[in-house]
Amino acid sequence: MRIDRGLGQRVWAYVCSAPGTYLWLSVLFVTTVALHHMSPHFEQEFLRQRSTNIHELSNDPGRVLLQSAMWIDGGKWLPVAFQYTVFHAQAERWLGTLRWLMVCAAAHVLATLISEGALLRAVQDGVVKHSAVNTLDIGVSYALAGVVGVLAYRIVAPWRYLYLAVVFLVYGEPLLDAPTFTDLGHFVSVLIGLACYPLVIGRGPAWDPKETVSALRG
Repeated sequence: MRIDRGLGQRVWAYVCSAPGTYLWLSVLFVTTVALHHMSPHFEQEFLRQRSTNIHELSNDPGRVLLQSAMWIDGGKWLPVAFQYTVFHAQAERWLGTLRWLMVCAAAHVLATLISEGALLRAVQDGVVKHSAVNTLDIGVSYALAGVVGVLAYRIVAPWRYLYLAVVFLVYGEPLLDAPTFTDLGHFVSVLIGLACYPLVIGRGPAWDPKETVSALRG
């Protein structure tokens, strides 16, 4: 099979333009493969020890906040790779690796603490069972939601408002009917991303979808 060297070089250049995104994605690939070699019982216990649930956060918050972002609940890597390419890579190329990482960390850490704090309050009030303190809570979705939020500043008006309307519909609709603590965490993550506006100042011109469509046509 003939390999298009030019295409390969362009793909490699694109990957190198967002090193943090694809390094993180590579770690997730390795950990996902590792999960597929575990028995179901061992996998659940293994992930629970790396989960940002109330019990683990109380014992070792720094460790689990870091480790929980290195695993994917459910083991579906390809959809995550698509999301990283569409959102994370764009944000990292625009903001730079350090600022992109700051958005990811803020969303992951703060949304976790806020959502687990809400769950703890529900446990204390007897709204949910005490066993919820050991709920499995791993993954990278809070960081993703934060990046989705901050990317609103990458788009020119009026398209920015259409983008935000879709974002709030996707992340806000679950809160209207029996929301879970993860639904709350996702919505909070979007708000945290929007609150990262100071990080986007001076990061270059906004993207105009209309200009992109015109360029593709012409």
